[in-house]
Amino acid sequence: MNAATVDDLLTRELRDDRIGLVDATGREYDYHWLCTTSWKAGNFLRHAGVREGVTVGVVGDGPLALLAWFGTALLEGTTRFEPPTDLANEEDFRALVAPVAALAEYDVPRGAQRVGYGGAPDAPDVHHFDAGLWSENPSFPPLSIDPETAILTDGERTVTHAQVLEAARGVLEDTGLEADDRVVVRAPLSDPRTTAAGVIAPLLSRGTIVLPGDDEASVERGSYAVSSGAADSVPEPNRIDLDAVALS
Repeated sequence: MNAATVDDLLTRELRDDRIGLVDATGREYDYHWLCTTSWKAGNFLRHAGVREGVTVGVVGDGPLALLAWFGTALLEGTTRFEPPTDLANEEDFRALVAPVAALAEYDVPRGAQRVGYGGAPDAPDVHHFDAGLWSENPSFPPLSIDPETAILTDGERTVTHAQVLEAARGVLEDTGLEADDRVVVRAPLSDPRTTAAGVIAPLLSRGTIVLPGDDEASVERGSYAVSSGAADSVPEPNRIDLDAVALS
């Protein structure tokens, strides 16, 4: 797919009933849902002040965490998965998206917004991500994002749309990943190489992202598996090692 930026992977033309995501429970989500709900996430996070030049912390590794990343990317913001709990001095930090039960653990800068999911927040100043997604506009204005716009940071390095897509294309070349192939994400999303190999690469190939649960059955549902190199008890005939992901 000829994508210059990540938003090119979520366009109206790509909406169909092909399975794009499988969560830890085995529930399947098609590309129509993935694209449309990503647009909703962007529209919702715009109300929280997400825009170019700001950072959004995202806690968790389920579908809502991925949607928060996609929504932030559509707004030209930068996502930091699993940020530290002390964020008070991070000047560009604008919003924290996390399970409601975990929000109190984080100290965010004055003016930063808290966005909770997985339940209704008790605090009136906390945005409810789940409810907001379903009520938001299922469309998004046309985009023109510079490929050199930052999309991810791990606190030490920041990578751009172009870098993530280049790394994902390298994974496709190395593995031969094709449409409908499944990629199980067994490494932390806080490592930008994981998102390149486990999320963007299958989107580029029109494959399926598989988010594993606590058991190992989910791994067996995948054609490929992204691993951090730790020993795994489940055979992975098509293992994608993070050390082999060329993310400059």
